[in-house]
Amino acid sequence: MRKLHDKFFRQAKREGKLARSVYKLEELDRREGLFRPGGKVLDLGASPGSWTEYILEAVGPGGVACAIDLKPIHRKFKGRAHFLLRDARELGDDDFARQAPDGFDALVSDMAPNTSGIRIVDQSRSLELCQCALTLARRRLRRGGNFVCKIFYGPETEAFRDSLPGFFQAVRLRKPLACRSASIEAYVVGVGFAGPEAG
Repeated sequence: MRKLHDKFFRQAKREGKLARSVYKLEELDRREGLFRPGGKVLDLGASPGSWTEYILEAVGPGGVACAIDLKPIHRKFKGRAHFLLRDARELGDDDFARQAPDGFDALVSDMAPNTSGIRIVDQSRSLELCQCALTLARRRLRRGGNFVCKIFYGPETEAFRDSLPGFFQAVRLRKPLACRSASIEAYVVGVGFAGPEAG
């Protein structure tokens, strides 16, 4: 039987966090230095809002988080948060004209497909969302910006990771401790965006 209520679940409840997934982003930030005070961050697949809440704390009052999801976020946050109830695959530059006219300092994606139970299908759908996130990153990240996206580990995972070094100074595949041991999810991290003309 899968152990759902592990120590991260209990910690999230105890600390009043929206979801245990916040500890995944916290670890990635600690290891990679994803955010800076005053930064602007695009948060894809943001509902229920645990990553958005963490981002707002990390960037402080001078920063902004643009949170995108097909599902609403009901938590009211302290800080400058902008929400769009949208499909990330349909976003255009006009959607960010006010919040980040010059681009974002980081793009993070916790997007995941609706799972079918067929592993190869779910992996393929996850890869499609990762490619969407990377396309947005190439369009909307500032030079030096950082990138994170969740991926369901499968045959194409390493190929996707290996497609990033032309765009980022450093690329890593991480599985934070808060990921369940049986989970096939991992996170591709790109640090130091080279700029829109890279690649």
